[in-house]
Amino acid sequence: MRKTLGLFANVRPCQALTPFVESHFPAMDLVIIRENEEDLYAGIEHQQTGEVIQCLKLVSRPGCERVIRYAFEYAKAYGRKKVTCMTKDNIMKLTDGLFHRVFDEISAEYPDIETNHFIIDIGSAWLADRPEQFDVIVTLNLYGDIISDIAAQVCGSVGLCGSANVGDDFAMFEAIHGSAPDIAGKDMANPSGLLQAACMMLVHVGQPKIAEKIANAWLKTLEDGIHTSDIYSETYTRQRAGTRAFAEAVISRLGQAPSQFKPVSFNESAKPVEVHVKAMPQVEKKLVGIDVFLHWDAERRDPEVLGRRLEAIKETGLQLKMITNRGVKVYPGGLPETFCTDHWRCRFVSENSQVDAGHNAMLEAKPVSLQQVIGLLQKLEQEQFDFIKTEHLYEINGQRAYSLGQGE
Repeated sequence: MRKTLGLFANVRPCQALTPFVESHFPAMDLVIIRENEEDLYAGIEHQQTGEVIQCLKLVSRPGCERVIRYAFEYAKAYGRKKVTCMTKDNIMKLTDGLFHRVFDEISAEYPDIETNHFIIDIGSAWLADRPEQFDVIVTLNLYGDIISDIAAQVCGSVGLCGSANVGDDFAMFEAIHGSAPDIAGKDMANPSGLLQAACMMLVHVGQPKIAEKIANAWLKTLEDGIHTSDIYSETYTRQRAGTRAFAEAVISRLGQAPSQFKPVSFNESAKPVEVHVKAMPQVEKKLVGIDVFLHWDAERRDPEVLGRRLEAIKETGLQLKMITNRGVKVYPGGLPETFCTDHWRCRFVSENSQVDAGHNAMLEAKPVSLQQVIGLLQKLEQEQFDFIKTEHLYEINGQRAYSLGQGE
């Protein structure tokens, strides 16, 4: 549904409800905006050898720009003061690096909004330990899925939070948790997440007053100590309620306002956040090499043997530059202690390219033709190598557009 309808932004507010719902962080009030269509959630996976399976991480510039611009427009519309970006671009320099780079570009258009960036691992740790420092967080799909559950649990319970899936033409609203089949139909689930999602939906379709009525009745129910098991407290719970009883308690309080929580008030003139992505100019691509992935499980998996056999392949106009196994360079100059699977990445570049043999570094990449690539694959097939995948190496607008191997 998210991908088919173009629901690119997943909006997940998390606010502490202390003291009636226990949380160590009473000032916590943040919104996580998660990219909703790309990343590893494309679900493109292949088993390539007996031992190795790959999953493709797809990140596009328009996908990054849409969700990041949405985060800034959301902050502006709802009076938020800071937007934090979270990535792992110290490792995934191209995919997560693109997201961080687009974030920096777009943030310059919003000088009144404070910005910062966290590597996702330490960012998650700070979110669990000091969530009050965050306001709006924007991040990629997988990270957003994980940290929104962390944030929801830290603020009280995963069962409390709703989410909006927003696109240009459609929107869909849901609780942040899944279907919870282990408790489905047992009158145990906390319906708060669905109620919060319903309120977000009502605001989105221009019914803020009805949303206020429901939200305030819900807060009044929590104040009155009617709680489901996931938020039970010996101090504040007066009635442990099932799903149905909790919903009926909210219904019975429609028209009432909380006395200790701040009553909810939505801006009647607010409109759904809209974003516009800039058209990208055509890029200049130059093919400068190819990574050929082999399924090779012979001769004790010795990379020296594989490297010498590949270097013996001539008359293609391409030369072997390096071999990696699970991303670690094993030829030339590998270490015998490195564990190798049956899955090998073999990088070929033009014989005319200038390579520093001592450091195995590319000094100048020369163009490669598709005919050379086809010729190489034919030679590999003649030598009975099982090539399972290829990736072209490009320079785009004069910049290297592929990752280097470790030690390259």
